[in-house]
Amino acid sequence: MRDLIFKNLTSYDKKRKILASSEIMDTQGMRRIIHRHFVCIVKPVQDTNADKPLPYLYVLKKKGNLEHKEKFFCRIKGSLFAVANGRLFLILFMHSLKIDFSVITQGSAV
Repeated sequence: MRDLIFKNLTSYDKKRKILASSEIMDTQGMRRIIHRHFVCIVKPVQDTNADKPLPYLYVLKKKGNLEHKEKFFCRIKGSLFAVANGRLFLILFMHSLKIDFSVITQGSAV
């Protein structure tokens, strides 16, 4: 069994775009849940000397042998400058990926 959920949210007022997807798969006695998330924000700036946030990387991996579960999480944040129609913009973005593995026990269903 495989369930997919997609979200595409765009806010032109706030100059923000959010893309998200969730996937649940049950195969061979294992349940995999995968969440992907992307956020992008565009801000106009006056000069390249503007404060630019530092890049950020966070990775977490957990393994629980007693519960027969594994978790993986990764988040990346960054920014860049772009020029469009002679105007300077700061583009902020964030990606995250979360994966959960677990053993399906008898009687458990989504």
